[in-house]
Amino acid sequence: MVTESSIPPPQHPSPAIAPQDVTPSSGPLPVMERFYTLQGEGFHQGKAAYFIRLGGCDVGCSWCDVKDSWDAGKHPHQSIPELVAAASAHPGRLAVITGGEPLMHDCTALTQSLRQAGFATHIETSGAWPLSGEWDWICLSPKKFKAPLPAITPLANELKVIIFNKTDFDWAEQWAAQTAPDCLLFLQPEWSKSAAVTPLIIDYIKDHPQWRFSLQLHKYIHVP
Repeated sequence: MVTESSIPPPQHPSPAIAPQDVTPSSGPLPVMERFYTLQGEGFHQGKAAYFIRLGGCDVGCSWCDVKDSWDAGKHPHQSIPELVAAASAHPGRLAVITGGEPLMHDCTALTQSLRQAGFATHIETSGAWPLSGEWDWICLSPKKFKAPLPAITPLANELKVIIFNKTDFDWAEQWAAQTAPDCLLFLQPEWSKSAAVTPLIIDYIKDHPQWRFSLQLHKYIHVP
């Protein structure tokens, strides 16, 4: 029997791509929140993870559930040593950098410091900004409001497409065609439309078995 644990996760290199118009790599970063919880979505669902949610986003999804993250100026800047020390206070060694749109900031120094502290580094990004940082896992979630940069799509370990209506399936296939052959493909219902679109996703995956279902587990078990 093949189980998830028997399938080696895809590995892509994280090339050094110079970010454009982003925060200096060694400077403090605007942090909306940071917390220790379980990863609720995608391939790593259910694992203990320390989340660092950076402020700032110019993608502007109408159904975003963290709109308070959009204005980076609303959130205090925290130093990289402070962030790594806070993460290290917990036993888990998986760090997820999210937002907002985390790639609006240069993540190089943050990811280097987290790796030096023994963390695996994961990012959740729309791909709309140039890639920076050293990543063990890249979750790309493309948005219609501001499409991913072409250079990022082939580097994704995981493609996670939010399904709001039927037309989003075509959108999902458009981006899946640009990923690497070993990229894992996930469809996830938009939370407010979950009851309506979940049956559509189930039927779609049954007809297109290269896709998997991603559920926002954290919202069902009531953790951050």
